[in-house]
Amino acid sequence: MSGAARFFLARQGLGAYTVGMDIQKLVQNLLEEGVRGGCFPAVTAAVGRGEETICLCSAGDANLDTRFDMASMSKILGPTMLALRALEEGALTLSDTIGQYFADVPQDKRDITVRHLMTHTGGFTPHFLLEEEADGPADALAAILRHPLDAAPGEKPMYSCMGYIVLGKLLEALYGAPLDALARERVFSPLGMLHTGYCPTGGNIAPTEVNPKTGAAWQGVVHDENARFLGGVSANAGVFSDIRDCARYASMLACGGKGYLAPATLRAAIRNYTPGHDAHRGLGFHVAGLPGEFFGDLFPAPSFGHTGFTGTSLVVDPESGVFAVLLSNRVHPSRENARHLRFRRRFHNAVYAALSRDARG
Repeated sequence: MSGAARFFLARQGLGAYTVGMDIQKLVQNLLEEGVRGGCFPAVTAAVGRGEETICLCSAGDANLDTRFDMASMSKILGPTMLALRALEEGALTLSDTIGQYFADVPQDKRDITVRHLMTHTGGFTPHFLLEEEADGPADALAAILRHPLDAAPGEKPMYSCMGYIVLGKLLEALYGAPLDALARERVFSPLGMLHTGYCPTGGNIAPTEVNPKTGAAWQGVVHDENARFLGGVSANAGVFSDIRDCARYASMLACGGKGYLAPATLRAAIRNYTPGHDAHRGLGFHVAGLPGEFFGDLFPAPSFGHTGFTGTSLVVDPESGVFAVLLSNRVHPSRENARHLRFRRRFHNAVYAALSRDARG
């Protein structure tokens, strides 16, 4: 089959009702429309409910085995899961401070907690280039801790890749092992995510942005500048994955953590820790409930998920178990393309409405 559009129906049955061809066609048509409309050159999607993956679809320059740069979705795939499992094991608490794990932490940052890091309330600036402030990868943590805070810890949510890099370093200190090995052994392998990891090898990897210095697209090399500075392994970005693995991960979340997290742990992770602010933050996850967000208009307020700068996203409704995953390379050839933002909201609306309609029989 040509590089146009392909789809794969994973299951014909869903609970007590039958999922017909309508949802397959809906998802496939939306993906094809997104490619034609220039939202992305390559895309895959997974839609399901609980343990059931209803359909896996691909369009454009992608097939179901294509691996995508997950960008900030790496935060919930690796370090968030590591931290949640560490909570379950009694290895750390949300009230632990970075001053407990690292020496020579500046006074204004010593009492920043794991909860602050995971809810993006530590006051760390959202982003700066480590290559401009660090004397090499080994100096990255010190460079972040030297950098002035943008707000007092706990004052307000400010999404920060820098704070999550600190969380990754804390987890490495806790376990005495590098982040990529921890994620592989404690997250990806137990969940059967055999095509997910840092620093991928082999082919069939979606290209991202064109490097202006070389004229060639980044492919198999992480798009995020700071993760690249850190050798491709970072808590803020660096994971590559395919749609089947992401569907397994989303299904686990949609089943309340079944087989991996205790239900109480997931409930704690998807609480809104920042009520009254312009962003609802759980432990690693973005929690729905505000207008104009990537969830769209129909996924209800208990829903949670995350996005990635390269064009990836995951959404789960914990009450119905409905989940939707989109993997794309919208930054190819340029990050200036933002057409995926409206597409993503439309996609979530259409998927949730279709599954709700089928559920009524």
